[in-house]
Amino acid sequence: MVTAEISNSVPVTVLTGYLGAGKTTLLNRILTHEHGKKIAVIVNEFGEIGIDNQLVIDADEEIFEMNNGCICCTVRGDLIRIIGNLMKRRHKFDHLVIETTGLADPGPVIQTFFVDEDMKEKLELDAVVTVVDAKHISQHWDADEAVEQIAFADVVLLNKTDLVELADLEELEKRIRSMNAIAKIYRTQNAELEMEALLGVKAFDLERALEIEPEFLEHHHDHDHDHDDSVTSVAIVEPGSVDGEKLNTWLSGLLQTKGPDIFRMKGILNIAGESDRFVFQGVHMLFEGKPDRPWKANETPKNELVFIGRNLDAAELKANFLACKN
Repeated sequence: MVTAEISNSVPVTVLTGYLGAGKTTLLNRILTHEHGKKIAVIVNEFGEIGIDNQLVIDADEEIFEMNNGCICCTVRGDLIRIIGNLMKRRHKFDHLVIETTGLADPGPVIQTFFVDEDMKEKLELDAVVTVVDAKHISQHWDADEAVEQIAFADVVLLNKTDLVELADLEELEKRIRSMNAIAKIYRTQNAELEMEALLGVKAFDLERALEIEPEFLEHHHDHDHDHDDSVTSVAIVEPGSVDGEKLNTWLSGLLQTKGPDIFRMKGILNIAGESDRFVFQGVHMLFEGKPDRPWKANETPKNELVFIGRNLDAAELKANFLACKN
């Protein structure tokens, strides 16, 4: 039997979604499900958790425990301070869920895990989960937050599917896919989804940099979008190797000029002179990458990159990437 390395860092799921999409239902599901994990939840002060008082042992504090071992707390101040307080009870939970307010862009919360050294050591971003209201999302396309929540997601629950015609659902799923190529999309009712699809997803684990459907990568750069959404995904798949320095110069310039418009990027690169794949991902201007593992004998070394952002120029991105090739 192989024993998994026990890491002291706590996996964190960031839960986001527009008001009324079903986040509270999902949160209650996570908290009451018998998944054998002890979960700590940080809830934004604007969201009334609506957790049944029977479940709560002691709700006087900022942080309270529930009788199934989960811990809850409300953000009344700084996220980093709250997490600091929670980490004093590190032995009491296995996984942390942070719910962001329905009217907020989840970017800053995600960035916290990249920037704060203390947090990076203690916490490990697992996935961003976004709940979308299949029936009402069409009314929110103009709202930046609704679009950004989809752009940042690793997992999308297309919720309330029972209220929508199948053709509309398929159109909606296609639209979400064009905005965000890296998310796994699940159609749900009452936010019902296996916990394995929500917790322990490891979407931010660099070793699993690109687990995108290959069909998406193959077809995506060929077709035009049938609506002019400002948020799109651009995929680049190129054989051969790239010059590390040129690539570095291009990417840092891109992030300096376009950083606020690039929500997520992920990729696997074949850097000239290196025997290992190089994997990277970024959120806005924050970027991390490292050599991963050697290319396998049956793999053709190649480059795969995906950018998710606003007003991206696919042709320009591709041309600039090609200029970095050896």
